[in-house]
Amino acid sequence: MRILAIDYGDARIGLALSDESETLASPLSTYASVSMRKDIDHIAALAKEKNAGRIVLGLPVNMDGTEGERAQKTRSFGTVLARVSGLEVVYKDERLTTVSAERTLIECNVRREKRKQVIDTLSAQIILQSYLDAQQRAKRQI
Repeated sequence: MRILAIDYGDARIGLALSDESETLASPLSTYASVSMRKDIDHIAALAKEKNAGRIVLGLPVNMDGTEGERAQKTRSFGTVLARVSGLEVVYKDERLTTVSAERTLIECNVRREKRKQVIDTLSAQIILQSYLDAQQRAKRQI
């Protein structure tokens, strides 16, 4: 099954997609946010088009593990997305994914203007790969 991952932001939404074996996350695109409803409709249609069977939504947890206003907004988005898409939405702690993505892009000498265009997609890819790796580890322990 393919899994769609989302790095949800106010201005941009990063998207990534797994392969069917749920082993490898690949960047998909960055979507410019319009409104919560239009964003949800777009992502639900994209999930259907890509034959996704599950959605992983990055949850912006505070460094101390608590959930703030941004996390609550993300959970609200996820709840409506699950209802509209008919897919399970799983939340994945996304602490430091943007920092990791930024560091990777800098190490690859990506110019600042280009980093802004791809950082959300790379963050979604990191969120998804982290989720996939955790799933694989859990399967090996069984």
